[in-house]
Amino acid sequence: MLAGAPLLPSAVHAAAPQVRTQAPGFHRMLLGDFEVTVLSDGTVPQTVSEVATHTTPERVKELLSRDHLTDPVELSINAFLINTGTALVLVDTGVGGFFGPGVGGQLQQSLRAAGYQPEQIDVVLLTHIHSDHSGGLMSNVSRAFPNAILQVHAREAGFWLGRDDRSKGPVDPKYFEEARAMVGPYQGAGKLKTFGDGDSIVPGIRAMPTPGHTPGHSAYVVESRGQRLALWGDLMHFGSVQLREPSVTVAYDVDERAAASQRARAFTEAARRGDLIGLAHMPFPGLGRLGAEGKGYRWIPTNYSSGQRWQGAKDRAE
Repeated sequence: MLAGAPLLPSAVHAAAPQVRTQAPGFHRMLLGDFEVTVLSDGTVPQTVSEVATHTTPERVKELLSRDHLTDPVELSINAFLINTGTALVLVDTGVGGFFGPGVGGQLQQSLRAAGYQPEQIDVVLLTHIHSDHSGGLMSNVSRAFPNAILQVHAREAGFWLGRDDRSKGPVDPKYFEEARAMVGPYQGAGKLKTFGDGDSIVPGIRAMPTPGHTPGHSAYVVESRGQRLALWGDLMHFGSVQLREPSVTVAYDVDERAAASQRARAFTEAARRGDLIGLAHMPFPGLGRLGAEGKGYRWIPTNYSSGQRWQGAKDRAE
């Protein structure tokens, strides 16, 4: 044998074919006594420079490039499942089939991969009724979560489900049609319940009013044994841009000024408190904290845990 010659197998096989699909997406963590499972509904491409407002396309391009991103950007669509031990609560439902094949629509697959069935969901909470948060409420013509009570802020329900769209300002009428298609069957079945500012939903989960992106947009604060998780919905869409410049808004905001004000307040408080945050459109699983950085903020993703220590703790308790 010649020195340095490569060692080859006795038979040469064709390379294994590339798979090119992701596994069903879920990420699990403990929050005190609660189990929180983030469910991936997939991703949706967004041309940030076309929908970001109070900025310029050139500035958006510059900010994206700092994170090695180019337009369009794939945004995650995340939902959050909280098992309190007495209730199974799902926050947001993904887009369902609204955006067409290959865009979102993975929530049910991720839910089942995480060990749960849609029939087990007791409560569905919507941060707001935009289709990428409510689209998964229906499965064809049936309610996707047949045993669940659907809860949404009273202002949100009144705005999107009211019959007179002419009084709603310059909002695309399709959003009202989509809201009625998704939420209407729950309302018709007596499964829709509204809440007010700061109301407790179930023990350990309360609503926090954050109107602006939509009139009844709500964040949810989840607390157990002194640990706290704030689920922010669409308080932020584009991390690479809005973390650095929170004043940047999006074309989907019903009230841009209020949306920017809510974001500035939430960012300041979260960075000061060190709160754990869950975001609908940050890269899956969308869990992390904010740190102040110059005039803006930086995203600190949560550290991954395999969960083995949870099982060990459970075994010791038994």
